[in-house]
Amino acid sequence: MKLKSFLLTVTTVFAVSGVFAQANILNAKSPEEIGVRTAAQKAIDNDKPLEYGYVDDRDILYSKMTWEKIVLDERVNFPLYYPIDTNNIGKNRRSLYDVLIKNIKNGRIKNIYDDSYFTSKRTLNDIQSALVKIDTTELGIEQINAGEELSAEYINRRDITAADIKEYRIKGLWYFDKRQSEMKYRLLGIAPVAPDVNFIDTDNPDLVELFWVFLPDARNVLHEAKAFNNENSNMPFSYDHILNSRRFHGVIYKEENVQGDRKINEYVTHNALMQLLESERIKDKIRDFELDMWTY
Repeated sequence: MKLKSFLLTVTTVFAVSGVFAQANILNAKSPEEIGVRTAAQKAIDNDKPLEYGYVDDRDILYSKMTWEKIVLDERVNFPLYYPIDTNNIGKNRRSLYDVLIKNIKNGRIKNIYDDSYFTSKRTLNDIQSALVKIDTTELGIEQINAGEELSAEYINRRDITAADIKEYRIKGLWYFDKRQSEMKYRLLGIAPVAPDVNFIDTDNPDLVELFWVFLPDARNVLHEAKAFNNENSNMPFSYDHILNSRRFHGVIYKEENVQGDRKINEYVTHNALMQLLESERIKDKIRDFELDMWTY
C-alpha cells in the first residue's frame, strides 16, 4: 500500500511539473486544452513589459553607476539558476542562461557585447570560443598524423550549460528623479559568468564573463520567459519582473569613480570581509542621499 502511494505521489509531481504555469489548467476538459488560450483571453491580457518612463537628463539631481554580482549559490537567487535539468518539466520552464543563449541564437537578442561599457558589439560566432571547447584526443591526433580521416569518436566537445553558470553580473544606474522626488534604479546590462571553458574541468578555474546583453533590447524576451514562484506556481514571475524589481540579492563589486571605475578588490585587497563592508558602504551612500533630501 505504501509503495502504491509513493508511486502515485511521484507520478503526480511529474505530471504537475509538466504543466507548470500553463494557462487554462483548471478549465481544461482534456490535457490538450492546457496552455491553450482563447483569442478573447489574449485580447484583454495586454501581456507586455511595463514600459520605462521618459527621464530628462535635467531631471536627474544625482546618479551613480554600479556593477553588482548575483551569486547563484544564494537561495534567494535560485529562480535565476534553476532548472538546469529540463528532461522532466514543461517546455516553458528554463533557466535565465538558457533563455538568453536560445534567443541570441535565434536572433531575437541582437545587442550583445564583450564588456559592460557596450563599446564592442559581438555576434554569436564571436563568442563561440567562450561557450564551446572542442578538443582532439591523442588517438585522434595519431589518426591525423597517419593521414587518416579524423573519426568523430576522437573529438571531445564541451559546451557551457546552465549548470556551469556561477553568477550574473549586472550594470545599472541609481538616480534621483527630482520631479518625483524619488531614488530609482535602471538596469542596463547583464552578463552570465562561468568558469573558463578551456579549463572548466580543472580545479578552481577562473571565472569569466561570457557576454554582456544590453537589457532594454532583451526585455520582451525576458518578459515572455517565466521563473518559478514559490508562493504561487500558477502565477510565475517573468525574468523581466525579477530583474527590474530587484527580486534578487546582489553585491556591489564596482562603482564609477575618478580612479577609472576601479573595482573594490583593487583597493581593498586580500580581505573578503572588508570588501563586503565596502560594498555595503557604497549602498548606504546611495540610500543616504535620498534620506538626506528629506532631512531638515
